Amino acid sequence: MGEEPHTFLFADLAGFTALTEAHGDRQAADVAAEFSTAVRRLLSSHAAEEVKAIGDALMIRGRDPTAAVRLGLGIVEDVGRQHGFPAVRVGMNTGQALERDGDWFGATVNIAARVSGLASGGEVLLTEATKAAAGELSSVHLHERGRQALKNVGQPVLLFAAVREGERDSGGLPIDPVCRMAVDPEHGAGRLSFEGVEYHFCSLECAGAFAAAPPRYTSSAV
Repeated sequence: MGEEPHTFLFADLAGFTALTEAHGDRQAADVAAEFSTAVRRLLSSHAAEEVKAIGDALMIRGRDPTAAVRLGLGIVEDVGRQHGFPAVRVGMNTGQALERDGDWFGATVNIAARVSGLASGGEVLLTEATKAAAGELSSVHLHERGRQALKNVGQPVLLFAAVREGERDSGGLPIDPVCRMAVDPEHGAGRLSFEGVEYHFCSLECAGAFAAAPPRYTSSAV
């Protein structure tokens, strides 16, 4: 096929299950809708379009791999670290794909979805194919994450984590350990210490749940 390759991104809320359990279906659905709306505002300026929404996840097609990497960083850093959002993760891959009735199919899409599932909250993971297609990325560091075996993919895929220059791999706003939302300490409901570690909370309900059983939440991962 001689057509230009596409870059596909999958972005979702890594802490969505915890958010739903802590605050209920209605608030979780509202947060997912706000997340989708915030991401959609970034698409046109990054040569990208939404393919479809799948629950709390968005599938996005980018026409420019360099812009797609920057879009992924914008989703994780600028949207995902806002007060009130759980941690966001993004996975992407570049290659050929087949379009049918507004949807896209093929190995490139499948690998992008698998890569997203491997990303941690607050992380942008991309394949070697996307790295090669994007070329030099000013003000962006790519840290090799090694070759990973992906379900239903014959060979392990070399992955890289994209990080803005001057940003840390993790950090940003504190994460509420109960609902996994980002919390601005100046606007949060409070803070509690447990075993020498300080935790911030988005609401009194989350603070109360934590106070009742700290070990339940301090061992959880995003």
